[in-house]
Amino acid sequence: MSYSYEELNQLQKELVAKNPLDILQFCANYFNTKLAGQRSQMWQMQAKAQSAGIELFSKVESVAVDNQGLGVIPTARQPSFKSPFDDNDPHAEHTKDAHRPDTKNNPQGGAGLFKDAFKADSSAPKGVADLEPNDPSSKAGLPSAVNPSIKLPVLFNANRRVSVSAEALNPDKFKTDSWTPAKNNLTKEQRAELSNTLSSNFLFQQLDANSKSTVLSALVKMTFRKGTEIITQGDEGDYFYIIETGTVDFYVNGVKVNTSSDGYSFGELALMYNAPRAATALAGTDVTCWTLDRATFRRILLESNFNRRIMYEDFLRNVDVLAGLTPQERSKLADALSTETYQPGDKIVTEGEIGEKFYLIESGTCEIFKKGEGVIGTIGKGSYFGEVALLNDLPRQATVTAKDLVNVATLGKSGFTRLLGPALDVLRKQDPTHQ
Repeated sequence: MSYSYEELNQLQKELVAKNPLDILQFCANYFNTKLAGQRSQMWQMQAKAQSAGIELFSKVESVAVDNQGLGVIPTARQPSFKSPFDDNDPHAEHTKDAHRPDTKNNPQGGAGLFKDAFKADSSAPKGVADLEPNDPSSKAGLPSAVNPSIKLPVLFNANRRVSVSAEALNPDKFKTDSWTPAKNNLTKEQRAELSNTLSSNFLFQQLDANSKSTVLSALVKMTFRKGTEIITQGDEGDYFYIIETGTVDFYVNGVKVNTSSDGYSFGELALMYNAPRAATALAGTDVTCWTLDRATFRRILLESNFNRRIMYEDFLRNVDVLAGLTPQERSKLADALSTETYQPGDKIVTEGEIGEKFYLIESGTCEIFKKGEGVIGTIGKGSYFGEVALLNDLPRQATVTAKDLVNVATLGKSGFTRLLGPALDVLRKQDPTHQ
């Protein structure tokens, strides 16, 4: 298994173990920590790189200056970045800002003074502008004074971190635009299999049932003949793939590192960022894949989160114990909540167990049972439970069972103490163990 796949597996384990409230920020912090370690190793290898004719870190005095006194990267070694200020969304009509200049009438686009900083010199040779300035894998990116036949030591890694960016979408326009995702004709069996694949991928584990259903309906079928490159290492990624039939071989720098077949997925990072592909995927046989593009995924994800926040904020306004929260505090709390669904007869919490969550009933009815006393009460929409275990670090004081179909909003232990603010004082006053 390649290094990149091992990293993704490790990240998924960290996500499951720590269950962060902000999954994108957690991923960014995770990879930034990895990057810091990599850069530290590169500094230790500086002398070895210089002996091989490679300059790992550009020096200020080596940067050319133009007639305006601005630094210029030499054309043959200038990197290219996809501007995060440009509108890169395939569904661009629903994200345009009315206050942003129309790029058709403005040849400089809407990026203003920033735009040129993200474009490579048009005089750069074809292919060179897409390389990192110190990328040792390209002869074109090396200074002419360096002998191109010089090879790096086997374990030497001089690759620099490439640029990634994410397109901006405006949730405030979601209710007024006419965008709808594509719809397929999945069979019941196909839908079940694809749903299982999505459920095992960390990017989709945070989606609610409606959003996951929308993603499944938006998948587009693609076929590839044996020997076809599905994705190419270094190319910008726009699609996520789920293999329906066939085998796919993965190559890193020309070396085969893995093979996947029916039910496996790849390319998930392309759904978050327009990052270069870490490997080449080659169809080992004729392959059929279900694909999802980044713009559709981000639209579904953001629209889901936006609608969920509105729903939660409306719900939280009517929860008496949270009446003391400000609108800003309610918004933060809404972002931290997750929905869980229970069927009639399901035990939501069990007496004697360690408590890790606080529960707010969105819909349905629950029955409270206590050993030695039997059923002691029934609660419904707007009621809450689970606070005693979190306030006092005690085991659950009763068993709560769903009487009918129940939806609950849950808040983890860390969010409970961090986000409830003045509501904690109300909960403490109403704590039955202190009365």
